[in-house]
Amino acid sequence: MKTKAILFFLISFSLVLQSHSPIQAQKSNINTKSRTIITTDGEIDDVDSFIRMLLYANEFKIEGLVYSSSQWHYKGDDKGTMFTSEMENTAKRYGKRTALRWPGTTWIQELLAEYEKVYPNLLQHDKTFPSANALRKLVKVGNIDFEGEMDKETEGSEWIKKILLDNNPQPIYLQIWGGTNTVARALKSIEDTYKNTSKWAEIYEKVSKKAIIYAVLDQDATYKKYIAPNWSKIKVFYNSDQFWCFAYPWPRVVPNELQAFLRGEFMAKNIIQNHGPLLEKYYAWGDGQKQAGDEEHTHGNMADAQKYKMTQYDFISEGDSPAYFQLLDVGLMSKDHPEYGGWGGRMVQSKDNPHRWEDGKHVTDFNPFTNKQDASFPQTRWIEALQLDFAARANWCIKPFKEANHAPKIIVKGNTIRKVKAGTNITLEASAIDPDGNAVDFKFWQYQEAGTSSEKANIDQTLPNAANINIPSGLKTGETIHIIVEGKDRGQPALIRYQRVILTGE
Repeated sequence: MKTKAILFFLISFSLVLQSHSPIQAQKSNINTKSRTIITTDGEIDDVDSFIRMLLYANEFKIEGLVYSSSQWHYKGDDKGTMFTSEMENTAKRYGKRTALRWPGTTWIQELLAEYEKVYPNLLQHDKTFPSANALRKLVKVGNIDFEGEMDKETEGSEWIKKILLDNNPQPIYLQIWGGTNTVARALKSIEDTYKNTSKWAEIYEKVSKKAIIYAVLDQDATYKKYIAPNWSKIKVFYNSDQFWCFAYPWPRVVPNELQAFLRGEFMAKNIIQNHGPLLEKYYAWGDGQKQAGDEEHTHGNMADAQKYKMTQYDFISEGDSPAYFQLLDVGLMSKDHPEYGGWGGRMVQSKDNPHRWEDGKHVTDFNPFTNKQDASFPQTRWIEALQLDFAARANWCIKPFKEANHAPKIIVKGNTIRKVKAGTNITLEASAIDPDGNAVDFKFWQYQEAGTSSEKANIDQTLPNAANINIPSGLKTGETIHIIVEGKDRGQPALIRYQRVILTGE
């Protein structure tokens, strides 16, 4: 059944392609890295997202690591003030509280201390990994007293304000792992400073063009109450459905055929055990760990794991990781085009706000394992690649360059954006540069939901590294067909990269 399902949505053949690149530490181009600030409420899945994120810290330029609150976690004001959530589900669940499941403001620094221990080894794989000391300087405490609190300026909000107003014109991707309140406070401070001045129009346009918010759910009301009505031109990527395959209910969302990559056997062997002190801190089912401050974190208790039919070291959740998956350049060209679909999910432009992209029950990909349209599959489809990549990064913590695996770069001959005529044929020819000299196997497949055409292209892989694409006769002028050229190397663990080709009807 699994084989038939896979063959249904992609045509695969094997290829042996050797690279003769020298074996040495890589150096990513720091000038092309995306600038990003992470805001987090510190839930256990944020901790796990953070640990994985540190292993990709060479792939983007981290500009801030900011503690914030959410409907699930807040510190309280230390005055005994009672608070009731503005969000219906948490108001009903928790009622009035003076504080809620607060994990504190030291866990980031504690993880950076563990990162510091593996940092020398990470440098063998990419010289641009930031040092722990450099990252420590970016740790700020934002608005943490209560869910949605944005009344006062904080160290974190002022830091975000400073970055948004600096003279670097590059976009700043604001990752929201909890509530949007600290970002909202930063924007409010900008408004308060400039609104009644001659500079307001200029500042408003500058910040609106510069800020890009990636939010996983609304975890307080500050986006709807303040950001949306006052900063409607800020670009927003909103993930409310697709992330569930990477969050707590994943056993009910992820097809059985892909669950092995999240089960304890894979996680323990390839990531958690014997991969250095940082990954020892990664929370998993039945691992015996307990987060201070959160009485609901009982996942480490083996009895609880068994109660929920989980096995030891099973994946718990990384619901916020798609926010930085969106920034990883794996050849899918989706970082600033969430409608294309990629490791960060696939979103469509809102009918109500052209600056907002969102998923939802209406944004589905065909799931070949269930033969149904699936609102989670735009994210789920990448789980194998994501988990194998994580395993490779885990090896970077302990192995020298020549004993670890590094992702290939996939290249397609000719332009990756092409105009084509309906009813004609084109040939796509691929090659790969693999840093380790590994063979690479190719697949050519159509990502139908990413294109604007409903037509299916016929793909005939005539050679191991080439495919003939029959352009459908029904392709209309301006409509697009997306072809994904996928390359999987033969290293251990095998790593997958892509090159997207967009065909536009003439």
